[in-house]
Amino acid sequence: MIERYQTEEMRALWSEAERYRCWWAVELAAVEAWSELGTVPREAAGELDRRSREQPLDQAFADRVSQIEAVTRHDIVAFTTALSERYGEAARFVHLGLTSTDVVDTALNLQLSRALQLIELAAGELRGTCLELAVRYRQLPCIGRTHGIHAEPMVFGLKFLNWADALERDLARLLRARSGIEVVMLSGSVGTYAHVDPGVERLVAAKLGWAAAKVTNQTLPRDLHAEVLAALALLGTSLERIALEIRHLQRSEVREVLEPFDPGQTGSSSMPHKKNPIGSENVTGLSRLLRSNLQAALEDVALWHERDISHSSVERVVLPDSTTLAHFATRRMQGILARLRVDEQRVQRNLDQLGGLVFSQRVLHLLIEAGLRREQAYGIVQRASLRCWETGEPLLELLTSDPELPISREQLATAFDLSWYLHSVPAIYARFGL
Repeated sequence: MIERYQTEEMRALWSEAERYRCWWAVELAAVEAWSELGTVPREAAGELDRRSREQPLDQAFADRVSQIEAVTRHDIVAFTTALSERYGEAARFVHLGLTSTDVVDTALNLQLSRALQLIELAAGELRGTCLELAVRYRQLPCIGRTHGIHAEPMVFGLKFLNWADALERDLARLLRARSGIEVVMLSGSVGTYAHVDPGVERLVAAKLGWAAAKVTNQTLPRDLHAEVLAALALLGTSLERIALEIRHLQRSEVREVLEPFDPGQTGSSSMPHKKNPIGSENVTGLSRLLRSNLQAALEDVALWHERDISHSSVERVVLPDSTTLAHFATRRMQGILARLRVDEQRVQRNLDQLGGLVFSQRVLHLLIEAGLRREQAYGIVQRASLRCWETGEPLLELLTSDPELPISREQLATAFDLSWYLHSVPAIYARFGL
């Protein structure tokens, strides 16, 4: 991932040195499991544990692995060779009975689990901000829009409540995906445990607090990883949903919200007046990458026989990139919403902009209640509404002057009561405990 869209936490998590530390965590846990089963001397396992705490794997170790891999053309062989150089005689018990993918897949799951936990924290914070904004603007009437056109009154806080609800679903999906990849595979070359006691896998899984895979070949099934990418793609889509609304509401013709705009910030190299929704546009673009990477992950599920490595090159890109993008985009949206400016006066002016047209459905119902057939009532209201569109005359006045109107002006005026449209909004908030 290019530096522009990295976060410090994800940069550290997906570094080469951290990858080797995760490999080592799996290898050491396997050695300790072998020692518990009596195959490896306990002294050797203890020596490896002590040496690794005294000389933890660092960037210098990662550089040494790279040097060796340039010759071996095999990353695990380079890794175990570098371990022997670093930790001495006891390292001969490392990788006992295992195949490369046992270590790589289980360690990859360690990284993915940690990455998802970081994203869950960021998404939870964003959801909290949405709930705060939902409460702050629960009393602010605004115009609801369908097809981009004024529809009926609502409250501005419902926008944020909708987003909070979507993020709650995203968090549930992230948790399910993380649960899916929190699994250990140490089953040997084709998944038969021919060279490794199944007890090693059980002990390592217990040490991590994870499950042992029920059945594998030489890889963990890649639908688990595709599920992670699907959860991230859906999170990105939720972020884009928020971003798109902000972009629309910040348009000059609407101007109900404004992204943070700091002192010294500029919006255009040529037009000094510009304030652009660049943060939301950025999140929109990043969400496209998340969805694209999901397609690559789906292509990785079907592999030849017990294993090939066609998925490996893909995952080296899409797993670090997608988790990093999701973390960055979620945090960026949090920064936008935490400082979002809502122009309440502009919201009110937009609500009043069309001369009462937005109350047309309530008028329709009143006329039906007064005894008119629906088609007749609809014709009266639509006739006046279309003239209101064309001339800007208030809908109430146009309807009052219609000779077919079967009710008094006073009765008609009740249809233009804004509070009537909002009477059930508290019940919606109550579903969230608000």
